[in-house]
Amino acid sequence: MYHEPIFLEPVLKERIWGGTKLKETFGYSLPSDQTGECWGISAHPNGDCTIKNGPLRGQTLRTAWKEHGGLFGEEEGEEFPLLVKLLDAADDLSVQVHPDDQKAKLLEKEEAFGKTECWYVVQADPGASLILGHHAQTKEELEKKMNEGKWTELLRTVPVQAGDFFYVPSGTIHAIGGGALILETQQSSDTTYRVYDYDRTGADGEKRELHLDKSLEAASVPHIDPNSSREVLQQDDHGTIEQLVRSPFFQVYRIHCRTRLVPGLDAPYVLASVLQGEGTVETEDTTVSVEKGAHFIIPATTGPWEINGDVELIVSTRR
Repeated sequence: MYHEPIFLEPVLKERIWGGTKLKETFGYSLPSDQTGECWGISAHPNGDCTIKNGPLRGQTLRTAWKEHGGLFGEEEGEEFPLLVKLLDAADDLSVQVHPDDQKAKLLEKEEAFGKTECWYVVQADPGASLILGHHAQTKEELEKKMNEGKWTELLRTVPVQAGDFFYVPSGTIHAIGGGALILETQQSSDTTYRVYDYDRTGADGEKRELHLDKSLEAASVPHIDPNSSREVLQQDDHGTIEQLVRSPFFQVYRIHCRTRLVPGLDAPYVLASVLQGEGTVETEDTTVSVEKGAHFIIPATTGPWEINGDVELIVSTRR
């Protein structure tokens, strides 16, 4: 059906902590000056991307997954498994935690997956940081410090700069700090348990709901930093291919093409987001232009493909 990449129309979402960097950096048309998220590749019901080209133009990725399995190598599963976002944290995100697959099925009847995610830092203002993990050694200690509001004692803060990468398994208490622009690859889930929100109020003057009981159920205790598997697979005059993480849920790569690269990823379909530059993607039958801010899928029906030009991408696969 497709012998070319499938391009997707991003879904933009306003957030209390959002800003304008998604327009300034990628040229997106924003719904407001508090736009926090761009769901670039998503078939989740809360943000289902529309296909921009080819025979399925105007249909959603969710429909393509359910009705045209050949595009995805006939991968099993009722739901498209991954979601790729850009996050503009003009202010601190709430401290939160996500359940694993088992707890998601127990606590959230409508979610197909838990939420393991990972972050590639696209930009970071001086002094930007993340919250990643906590210092509690037992569930009882975690609950006590949460109830007492001893957040400085409890939470682990990590400074960040552009080019950093973090793997965030489900169960990790975390938050993206203000000043960070991040590309997030995650399981296709929208379940978030809010642990702490800095006592902020929304447009209605009310504090946002916290989910302390579910947070305690979902949180991993004690926190253990995951092993980093970042590895350079190719680096020469043609460009760089770097594997950022290999996990049971996704494999993520940073590809910087300087002239011509053949990624050669062993996967039936590939998700790609362009962070910098412009170039072309060539398949056996077509050549298409790509530029900063584009999100696309290389489907199983294209065959071999290559990248040409000066362009940087974050790419993910299911295996």
